[in-house]
Formats: sequence, C-alpha cells, structure tokens
Amino acid sequence: MKEQLEAIRKSALEAVAGTQKSAELEAVRVQYLGKKGELTAVLKQMGKLSAEERPVMGQLANDVRAAVEEAIAAQSAVLARKAMEEKLSAETVDVTIPGKRAQQGHKHPMYTVLDEIKEIFINMGFEIMDGPEIEQADYNFTKLNAPANHPSRDWTDTFYLTEDSNILLRSQTSPMQIRAMETYGVPIRMISSGRVYRKDEVDATHSPMFHQIEGLVVDKGVTMADLKGTLNAVIREIYGPNTKTRFRPHHFPFTEPSCEMDIQCHKCGGVGCPTCKGEGWIEVLGAGMVHPKVLRGCGIDPEVYSGFAFGMGLERLAMGQFKISDLRLIFENDMRFLEQF
Repeated sequence: MKEQLEAIRKSALEAVAGTQKSAELEAVRVQYLGKKGELTAVLKQMGKLSAEERPVMGQLANDVRAAVEEAIAAQSAVLARKAMEEKLSAETVDVTIPGKRAQQGHKHPMYTVLDEIKEIFINMGFEIMDGPEIEQADYNFTKLNAPANHPSRDWTDTFYLTEDSNILLRSQTSPMQIRAMETYGVPIRMISSGRVYRKDEVDATHSPMFHQIEGLVVDKGVTMADLKGTLNAVIREIYGPNTKTRFRPHHFPFTEPSCEMDIQCHKCGGVGCPTCKGEGWIEVLGAGMVHPKVLRGCGIDPEVYSGFAFGMGLERLAMGQFKISDLRLIFENDMRFLEQF
C-alpha cells in the first residue's frame, strides 16, 4: 500500500503541474481526491492491514492528500494570475491611438420648420395646444359641421378603428378647434400640431400620414383681413419677405367664407415643374372664417364673436423652406438626405 500511495503522490503532483486551465485542474482534483478518486480507492483497503500498519498507512495517506491539496491550491493561484494577465492584455487600451468622435444627430428638417413656426406664433401671442390622434367622429366631423354624406367621412378616405365609424385616426388637426373652444371659451388664440391620417396615394406631395398645424383665433371683431394679414406675415417670416402668395376661394364645412393659400413654387419660380404639377404654385394651407354653426355648437354666440381658422401641411412648408422636391424623402430616413440639413 505504501508503494501505491507514493505512486499516487507522484502521479497527482505531475498532473497538477501540467494543467493549463482551471477546468483541467478541477478534473485532476476529482481524479485523485474525489469520492471515487484513486486515493479514496486505496484507503478502502485499510481494513486488510494489521493493527500495527494502519496508523502508519493512515498518516502516509494524510500526507499524500495534504501534498496534493497544497499543489492544487498553488496551481490554482498560478492559473488565476495567468487568466488575469491574459484578460488585461486583451483589454489593453492604446492611449496613443486617436479617439473616435461620437457621431451626434441633429434635428430633422421638418421639426426645424415646426419649431420656427411655433416660435413665430408664440411671438404673435398664440398658445400651443395638443390633442389626441385617435379621435371621435363627433369631433373630427360632426362638430365641425361636416354632414353625414360628406366625402371625407367615407371609409375610402378615412382610417376608421371601429365598425360603427365612431372612432378613427384623425384626418385633420381641426378637432382641436372644438376642444379648445369647449375647454377654454373665448377669446382664444391657439395653434396645435401633430400627425394626421388620410387614405392618400403616395406621391411627390402626398402621403397617408403627414403633419398639420391647426390655428384658431376667436374674439370680437375678427375679420378676413386679420386672417390674410396673419398668414402672410407667417409665410413671409418663414420663406422671406419677397415670397409670393395667393388666396383662392374654396369650401370647407367648418369655415365660411373659405379659402386656400398657395405659395409660388420654390423649384421653378412659377414656371411649372413636377413638384408643383406644372401649376407654378404649391398649396400650403386651407383657411377661412369660423362657421357660425361651429361657434354656436361650442356655446359661443356668433352675433358677438367671430374668428378664423387655418390648417397647414408641415411637410409642404418644409419642402418650400429647404427646396425639397419630393415629400417622400422626408419619411425615408435616408442618411444621405438627412445629413444635408
């Protein structure tokens, strides 16, 4: 048995010294010192020894175990230091290498225009208000004097969310007119911006999702002259004092009289091109004097108060300011396009 124990000592110490990884060292420990290890197998033979030999062999077995455990502990420390050195070497930072500048984003051109417009209106005494994108048909149509048979209420034009046509993705920011008058009363001077949704075909000037800026002024003695003066001041503040505009008669159920405002095409200077569809002008907003029925429905006496409202297409304003020829570029997130602004 003495020869067996000495052989185990020699073999175990050599195996420990030859390990290169912690997993290998653990395997050696189990092989020699585990419950089914070689040293345990030898110790099971102690019952065959005489009473005089047992203490001697027991002491020798303990010495072998202690030597192997000591060697394992020492090798474990060596392997731990080696692993740390390898990790530090792999993670070393060369401070002489030039650093990489973090790429910073910037404001989207559309929101650059939006912030400019908000600033203009705030300086003119308007308040900024916000409203829901998921709207009730009552606010999107009925309270805005849109009759039940109005084409805009058809399923082919509007994104309805319920089969009874009561809940929809708002097709305009105009419902904020009603919400503002119901909540705050008069006098009122506000704008509201946000996404709106219509079933339009995608082309250079249309998208099924786009942004509008809604404006409303209601007070005593408000006239069409106030409407034209306000809108001309805003447009010329955005595009410059030489910007040419025109007002065309139109029809909206919630305003009377109504009009549309155009700016001369920035791309062709009024000659005609694909951007303006050969007309030389680009429609930027619809407007008009608030219909008496709309005022009366919000509890405002139209014999005492009058007002005007307007809705601008934010993308078209951005196209005009930055000379963008195709609305689709605004939504495609092409970095080659966005990095120009």
